[in-house]
Amino acid sequence: MAFGVKTNERPGTRAQLRHARFSAYKAREVLNLIRGKSVAEARAILQFTERGAADSIIKILDSAVANAEHNDGIAASELYVSACFADEGPTLKRFRPRARGRAGKIRKRTCHITIIVSRYSSADLEVVQAKAARRSPAAAAGGSRAQRVAQSRKSGESAQGAESEAPAAEASIEEASADSADTEAADVIESESSPQGLADLSAEAPFGPGSAAAHEDGSAPDGFTIKGNASSKLYHPEDSPFYGRTIAEVWFDSAESAEAAGFSLPPSMAKKAAEADSDDATEGEN
Repeated sequence: MAFGVKTNERPGTRAQLRHARFSAYKAREVLNLIRGKSVAEARAILQFTERGAADSIIKILDSAVANAEHNDGIAASELYVSACFADEGPTLKRFRPRARGRAGKIRKRTCHITIIVSRYSSADLEVVQAKAARRSPAAAAGGSRAQRVAQSRKSGESAQGAESEAPAAEASIEEASADSADTEAADVIESESSPQGLADLSAEAPFGPGSAAAHEDGSAPDGFTIKGNASSKLYHPEDSPFYGRTIAEVWFDSAESAEAAGFSLPPSMAKKAAEADSDDATEGEN
């Protein structure tokens, strides 16, 4: 009577994990998913399997593939999981205290996991490669990425040679549109930098008597100590907490000049000034 090859005597490259701290039943539930699959497909299945045993089994699979590549010189793309099985290991006995002086038995199962990877036969390897080519049309299009890039460049150059006059006309149109866009952008920037109703900041006394435009470096002219922001219409005296952090667009010689030009204190400072005035008025009445 003839018998087939025993499971633990099958040809191929193997890797084994002994004394895994979970039961053989739990390991077999995962091993059944990858048996007969290619290495790439088996790894994808294990990565998305929500079982604790999958983490250990994927490491065993990687070890078996590494053994095949290093020891047998077989590429990972030509391997598949020819056999995988889990044998029961020793059971650890533990006890838990129960009621009335009794003890509950706890059995901590272990197992030994083996994965064997083998090389596809020539016919099977052609079938696997054909399936992979159908799944990735870019790879089936032929050649490496560098070859595909070279082909696309050649086709682009031939198209440019056939339509040499059209690109020149399109370029002139694009330049004209770019010039108009630059002009519009400059107009927008100019309109934003000089709000409506405000005088030209480059002129002398742009906001009436007591005002002066800042120098190019933002420094104040002689005799002007109060910073003003034309965009926000706020002014900042030297005792303001914002004085050192504010870039002046216009300078004033006094707070009265700034208020006469329509500028005001920041809201927080104006509130404090109003409270101080009310306190002074109350003290004067008393």
